[in-house]
Amino acid sequence: MLATIKNEKTQSVEIELKAMKGMPCLVMNVLACLAFTAAFVVGVILIEGGGNDAIGILLTCVGALYGFFIGPVLFVGLKVLKPNEALVLTLFGKYHGTLKGAGFYWVNPFCMGVNPAANYTTASSVGLKPSVESSVSSALKGGQISMLNKKVSLKAITLSNERQKINDQLGNPIIIGIVVIWKVVNTARAVFDVDNYKEFLSIQCDSALRNIVRLYPYDSVGNDNEKTLRGSSLEVAEKLREEIQAKVDVAGLEIIEARITHLSYSEEIAAAMLQRQQASAIIDARNMIVEGAVSMVEMALEKLSSRDIVKLDEERKAAMVSNLLVVLCGNKDAQPVVNSGTIY
Repeated sequence: MLATIKNEKTQSVEIELKAMKGMPCLVMNVLACLAFTAAFVVGVILIEGGGNDAIGILLTCVGALYGFFIGPVLFVGLKVLKPNEALVLTLFGKYHGTLKGAGFYWVNPFCMGVNPAANYTTASSVGLKPSVESSVSSALKGGQISMLNKKVSLKAITLSNERQKINDQLGNPIIIGIVVIWKVVNTARAVFDVDNYKEFLSIQCDSALRNIVRLYPYDSVGNDNEKTLRGSSLEVAEKLREEIQAKVDVAGLEIIEARITHLSYSEEIAAAMLQRQQASAIIDARNMIVEGAVSMVEMALEKLSSRDIVKLDEERKAAMVSNLLVVLCGNKDAQPVVNSGTIY
């Protein structure tokens, strides 16, 4: 109980920052820069003209200080956010707040945006092929691409991990792939409580997938009510979503949906399992054919007897049953033989 309370206290709490409107601040700063620049020019003219040197020096210093230093620094505080974007800000190393909502804002210019996953790119997140992904990663490491965008996306994002080889409940190796739809719901946890929330999610998806797959067989063996990976995909997907959600709560992420995109036996047992499935299908088909044939023969004998069409002794009934079963259960079309005499 104490450990749980301690864990809850150590989790970061998101603070929604109330920032000033950016357009009024921009206009006021531009006008102030122009005014102080003009004051700087007037001060220089006064000093060179031999007028009041004290006022000239004052105007020059104040104009230069604001026009060339303070004004440009204040422009750094202007931030633009698009819909479903957030900016996590720190002030001198401490969490200052999260800026949310589409618009043009002004914040403390000494605030810095933080997003440890800004340089993290995957083929699934940006829609690239693995070969292109490797080139992008190498370019990022080499400094060829500068990722200046520190904004955190609040949109629903699709993560498609690579296919994995995992043993099911019966120990059979299978190849399985999943797709996870997720989004950030707590920016403070995503940025400060884990090192890289995108990489963290990818690793937790792999771990949760292995835990869930071990609980189910690939296919049922003689038990139609058994939960399987192939037959109970919706239930397995819901279990998988809950498992991943429990693991990524610490990162402030919400798992919207998790689905199986690929499911097959591993190459080393695929041929043997296919033969077993074919054999099982053939047996089921034969059982159905035999049950139907017996019902048809029984119905034929009852109707012949009830309508008094022909009277058959036991030997003739046996011959008729044998012929009908051969015709109904055979794999090939029957070849009729016309008997011009008697069966005796």
